Amino acid sequence: MDNDQLYMRRALQLAEYGRGYVSPNPMVGSVIVHNDRIIGEGWHRRYGGPHAEVEAVRDAEVRGNESLLAEATVYVTLEPCSHYGKTPPCADLLVEKRVKRVVVCNDDPNPLVAGRGLQRLRDAGIEVESGLLAQEGRELNRRFFTYFEQKRPYVILKWAETADGFMAGIDRKPVAISGEYSGVRVHRWRSEEDAILVGATTAQSDNPRLNVRHWVGLDPVRIVLDRQLRLSDDLYLFDQTQPTIVYNHLRATPVEGFPMRYMTEAADKIAYSQCLPDGDEMHQLLTDLYNRKIQSVFVEGGAAVLSALLVSGLWDEIRRCQSPIRLGDGVKPPAPQGVLVASEKVQEDLWTYYRNA
Repeated sequence: MDNDQLYMRRALQLAEYGRGYVSPNPMVGSVIVHNDRIIGEGWHRRYGGPHAEVEAVRDAEVRGNESLLAEATVYVTLEPCSHYGKTPPCADLLVEKRVKRVVVCNDDPNPLVAGRGLQRLRDAGIEVESGLLAQEGRELNRRFFTYFEQKRPYVILKWAETADGFMAGIDRKPVAISGEYSGVRVHRWRSEEDAILVGATTAQSDNPRLNVRHWVGLDPVRIVLDRQLRLSDDLYLFDQTQPTIVYNHLRATPVEGFPMRYMTEAADKIAYSQCLPDGDEMHQLLTDLYNRKIQSVFVEGGAAVLSALLVSGLWDEIRRCQSPIRLGDGVKPPAPQGVLVASEKVQEDLWTYYRNA
């Protein structure tokens, strides 16, 4: 129908409201339309909460439109689930309400769904169409698709460098390279990812908190690569304010809690995971994070960790900040790779964005 794309774009817009709050679930939006009039809409607001289809049906009912559902089209950005998780199957709800037609942006790559939701709708006599604005849907949920299709988290590399090409001073003392607005932007980005990774040198020299104190949102799981467990116990990383995983060569603790990002009440928020020194360290680390149901990692340094991920090819985005300040000497950043997709100025900083081709 002529307006299908219009309503699906609205559903994609609604899905964005869940960014930073729904992982490990995908962002999903839904719009219900009767005779070219929206009679209900909703989105998945928070992990463990009602899914988008449930919110949209509830909205239609609150508006007094329940009797129209049997003649309505439901637009949803991802295939309705067909299994019991934190909530009942959304496909069953749409069958129960006897909706006339369902239009879907993307099939669900999760093996627990993977076409079963659409088949359940078709078996109930509901008209089903899939693939509308599929590329936009994949872009919205690129973390979710990468996790299931590549069996690893989506990896974003971020660094700031000076106009003369340094990301830290020669003595590795912390240097404020990017501007205030860029700093706020980075905290927003942290709130959108499951985890944040730094190396031991960055942890020791910068003593970062790796939280979201300059933005409203959930703190990511902190990850540090400390091969010989030499970091000081008094660093912010070990203050028990948010879940932290220490990758090392010496010890491991049992994998507990799912998803880790929501372990706010856990007595001990520090976990240890062992990487074998004779293996591909980055691959081991990302595989372990995959097994812990972590779908995205925001990598903030240092140069060695960033370079190791670039060499491995196990990365998806680069977000690079170039500042007008100069240091004269210091630690060189890695060279950006991939395809330049965008650039923008934020105050005096130039941000450039790359994708792994």
